[in-house]
Amino acid sequence: MPTIVLFTKIKAAQKLVFDLSRSIELHKISTKKTNEKAISGKTEGLIELDETVTWRAKHLGVYQNFTSKVIGCDSPNYFADIMLSGAFKSFRHEHYFSYEDNITTLVDVLQYVSPLGILGKLVDLLFLKKYMTNFLILRNDTIKAFAETEKWKEILT
Repeated sequence: MPTIVLFTKIKAAQKLVFDLSRSIELHKISTKKTNEKAISGKTEGLIELDETVTWRAKHLGVYQNFTSKVIGCDSPNYFADIMLSGAFKSFRHEHYFSYEDNITTLVDVLQYVSPLGILGKLVDLLFLKKYMTNFLILRNDTIKAFAETEKWKEILT
């Protein structure tokens, strides 16, 4: 099972980074390249425990839907979501937040299993893990850009 672990340092309050990480609007901004749209469930605001969102996006040249559910939440320290339906066999994304010396550290732990058995494992090795890592880096860079400036006010009111 591929596991991606990312550490992102953000010069902003922990609660602000936590909330931006749960923002449907910020997710849309960070995924402009894949034209992600929230099409059902929670389609705006901050996603909360036990809520779902279904995204429609174009990944790797194919439009697909991905439904996730928040299964754990401890504000402002942690939240986790899992895939309920989508292209993966399984998908779990945990988000950890800690604060020290005016810096919030966001730790992403993403674990997924590709479909198609050995073929899926080959796809992981060839490009999918790198694709998913870059997807998360772009998302975190967007969170950082908004949290470290006044731009967060465009998202959180």
